[in-house]
Amino acid sequence: MPDATASSANPAGERPDPSIPRPEDEAFRRELLTVLPHLRAFARGLSGRPDFADDLVQEAAIKAWTARDRYTAGTNMRAWTFAILRNHYLSELRKSKRQTDLDEGAVERMLVMEADQEGPLHLGDMETALQKLAPERREAVLLVGASGFSYEEAAEIAGCPIGTMKSRVARARTDLARMLNGEAELLDVTDRRGS
Repeated sequence: MPDATASSANPAGERPDPSIPRPEDEAFRRELLTVLPHLRAFARGLSGRPDFADDLVQEAAIKAWTARDRYTAGTNMRAWTFAILRNHYLSELRKSKRQTDLDEGAVERMLVMEADQEGPLHLGDMETALQKLAPERREAVLLVGASGFSYEEAAEIAGCPIGTMKSRVARARTDLARMLNGEAELLDVTDRRGS
């Protein structure tokens, strides 16, 4: 027999107090914690700035926690949280385009000398090359190449057809190879021809 006090205190079946933890909240929290390093890597690749990446991850985690009742246990938590982070990142980009404040990070990057093409390949070279990619291609190669999502999952996260995702990844890989081999000038020319 149902508890009469529970139904009278909460007649609509709504959650009585969000501050009272439920068993499923703890399971969600543990699963969310396991994806945070992956989210940070994705955010850093998208933004190119560790400080901004940390802000993106924090905001995505807050949004995921707030929306935890909409998450279906057993589904792909990484894909779900990556989509949240990506949407927040795009919102921040739209906001920043409307602002005229000087971005100190951008100024700092402009004042830094370019790496010597004759020098050895460093992780910094890859990060620099990633930031030179078109945003859609950078996102695609980060989702598929760096984060290990399938083309289907990456297409769902990015909200595009799977063929588009495959094309973006292929072109991003080609662009990266050219840039890392010192062929950046060729990259600019071929992009203008529609290749």
